[in-house]
Amino acid sequence: MSELRQIAFYGKGGIGKSTTSQNTLAALVELGQKILIVGCDPKADSTRLILNSKAQDTVLHLAAEMGSVEDLELEDVLKIGYKDIKCVESGGPEPGVGCAGRGVITSINFLEENGAYDDVDYVSYDVLGDVVCGGFAMPIRENKAQEIYIVMSGEMMALYAANNISKGILKYANSGGVRLGGLICNERQTDKELELAEAMAEKLGSKLIHFVPRDNIVQHAELRRQTVLQYAPDSQQADEYRELARKIHENSGKGVIPTPVTMDELEEMLMEFGIMQSEEEREAMIAKSDAEMAAS
Repeated sequence: MSELRQIAFYGKGGIGKSTTSQNTLAALVELGQKILIVGCDPKADSTRLILNSKAQDTVLHLAAEMGSVEDLELEDVLKIGYKDIKCVESGGPEPGVGCAGRGVITSINFLEENGAYDDVDYVSYDVLGDVVCGGFAMPIRENKAQEIYIVMSGEMMALYAANNISKGILKYANSGGVRLGGLICNERQTDKELELAEAMAEKLGSKLIHFVPRDNIVQHAELRRQTVLQYAPDSQQADEYRELARKIHENSGKGVIPTPVTMDELEEMLMEFGIMQSEEEREAMIAKSDAEMAAS
């Protein structure tokens, strides 16, 4: 059996990270790979397209019902989905109560101790939003995830998030083996999006793994709680995810320690691409807006 690869998908909230990861993992199965997904988001939506269900019972929820995580059995929390993909959701506390990252730590320890990582080729962590702190940094900090893939777009905040996540990877790269595998651009059809994604990857010392085009077929599949691979296996979009999966599969050992940039450098790059105005232009636009408001 080949060596276990532990990968993680990070990215700004709402960027399509869970959709991208589930479609990519479904395509990896077609390459003969055995997959375990560990959802690290309290919303527990990292596996629903694989399980074709609303939401999976989470480790923390079931542990609370049983009394403690020690009372759980692996089959209580591990579900089998599309093409035998194994699925676990860590879950989290009620909003505003406690640290949601605790569920990530508890889940990973439980899964390792109970043999969930046996007989799989990939463990994939789908991690909440753009935070790399506390429990959500667990896959990086504890040297679990070896390859981080950042899902981003040409939108300003998605680029900020990619840079921030890279800072988190850099922080733990020297003490462990974590590396940035690359960027995945989930197209939002913003101006110069492909060029901007490639430039961001270059700034980080990495590469753009794949540019995933926008297609409404993704939403049609999601409405049915399915991946595009399941809903429309012969579609062009399914082939895009197959290509992304192939590139990740061939990317083993090619990750880098990222070189995140300062906020000033990031803003300079955005101005070069015309995504962001200079301070003078911004102030002029605000003054014009204020004048229009005053005249109305």
